[in-house]
Amino acid sequence: MRGIGLFWSFTFLFLVLSLSCINGEDPYRFYTWNVTYGDIWPLGVKQQGILINGQFPGPQIESVTNENLIINVFNSLDEPFLISWNGIQQRRNSWQDGVYGTNCPIPPGRNFTYVLQVKDQIGSYFYFPSLAFHKAAGAFGGFKIQSRSIIPVPFATPAGEFTVLAGDWYSKNHTDLRAILDGGSDLPFPDGLLINGRGLNGNTFTVEQGKTYRFRISNVGLTTAINFRIQGHKMLLVEVEGTHTLQNTYESLDIHLGQSYSVLVTADQPPQDYYIVVSTRFTSQILTTTSTLHYSNAAASVSGPPPGGPTIQTDWSLEQARSLRRNLTANGPRPNPQGSYHYGLINVTHTIRLQSTAPIINGKQRYAVNSASFIPADTPLKLADYYKISGVFSLGSIPDYPTGSGAYLQTSVIAADFRGYAEVVFENPEDTEQSWHVDGHNFFVVGMDGGEWTPASRLTYNLRDTISRCTVQVYPKSWTAVYMPLDNVGMWNIRSENWVRQYLGQQLYLRVYSPVNSWRDEYPIPSNALKCGRAVGL
Repeated sequence: MRGIGLFWSFTFLFLVLSLSCINGEDPYRFYTWNVTYGDIWPLGVKQQGILINGQFPGPQIESVTNENLIINVFNSLDEPFLISWNGIQQRRNSWQDGVYGTNCPIPPGRNFTYVLQVKDQIGSYFYFPSLAFHKAAGAFGGFKIQSRSIIPVPFATPAGEFTVLAGDWYSKNHTDLRAILDGGSDLPFPDGLLINGRGLNGNTFTVEQGKTYRFRISNVGLTTAINFRIQGHKMLLVEVEGTHTLQNTYESLDIHLGQSYSVLVTADQPPQDYYIVVSTRFTSQILTTTSTLHYSNAAASVSGPPPGGPTIQTDWSLEQARSLRRNLTANGPRPNPQGSYHYGLINVTHTIRLQSTAPIINGKQRYAVNSASFIPADTPLKLADYYKISGVFSLGSIPDYPTGSGAYLQTSVIAADFRGYAEVVFENPEDTEQSWHVDGHNFFVVGMDGGEWTPASRLTYNLRDTISRCTVQVYPKSWTAVYMPLDNVGMWNIRSENWVRQYLGQQLYLRVYSPVNSWRDEYPIPSNALKCGRAVGL
């Protein structure tokens, strides 16, 4: 089986290289990954991890705007597996999104080759396993998209870059955690925090005095927001999920589930070691972990307690979130300034209000959106849509607004028209903080506040210089509103980034539809697409 997979992989790569030479396409990068189980001890307790090429976390993806990435993934686990790409927009190509609504899982002993293009994107992101609570075992890694050399960047080239993948972690195997959820219970509080796969004092980041470094920080955790800070050092925010920001200075940053930030840090302090600190936010028990910022000419090691940070203060975090602004004069992935897109002047064609709830259904804990708790169909929704397989999903199976009706199980899909412009309001009546992600799109975070959203809330929207991103927080008993161009045809996952809530139903799909059957709007089904469910044999 492996030999056949390799033969077809090399044949595919030969064809890709031949076509790229003939057509003068954007450059290609090639990755071959083997996904296996392996023993890991991130919190000092042996557990079963999921490794990529023997690594935990997995290998970093390096890319430049518009490059094509060929990622051949071999599944050497004993269960189906998929990888998704948090923040990578898959322009016209939801076939490569790597979630069950778009892709059949890679069976054990088989491989699948993802063909991605990081079209018109820059920034800091990550990839992760999207099925079966595998994210609690690893198989995540950093994903970096650099600007093209011809595009100016609004800061000097740093002396170096560091990727920081931080988040909460459980010492139990993912199979044990999954069994708890399948049994109808919620998970206990996490056992600790990790930075790049290691626990307390597990990493050292070495810098030279007087030089400036870029830290790309992502919250890859399962259930909690985090706060990130570096003892004695200021952080200059320069990029949020592909948007160059106004360069405000922060002593610490709240990074909510699924979010990514880039900051510049200058090693301008006396030469010694300093704490890098990550702690949980909005939790009754505060978890903390540390790494070390090491000056290469350090005269002393780190000493004393790590610097404290915010804990449960929501207002502090809300004000920080409102301080994030788009740099209107800076270039994005293209040479035109980011401010040339006047998002606040476009007429809204579709308002969607999504309210989270935590119902008990059939005696088990579930999570829902507008009363619908998502259940996967027997066939990926994208395949069912393409082959016109009836009975897999129904458009409008979830309302566009909360109805207050009793919770129910549903394969939830909202219909939307290509080139529309949506206002999406995430409403959180619960006491816990939420975090939401939309695949295939970036959106403009126009407003957030406490209490209930009403049409009058639009009077508070920032229609000039808010940031554009793909993952946004919603504070307890609060709302967050975004404007989203529906500019990417496909079947796109909208999900909670709290992985317990996502697994137990707090997600849905957005079908962005174009009646024109054209490559201009959407790429055709890949020739190597896996078939499963009712699509087998088609």
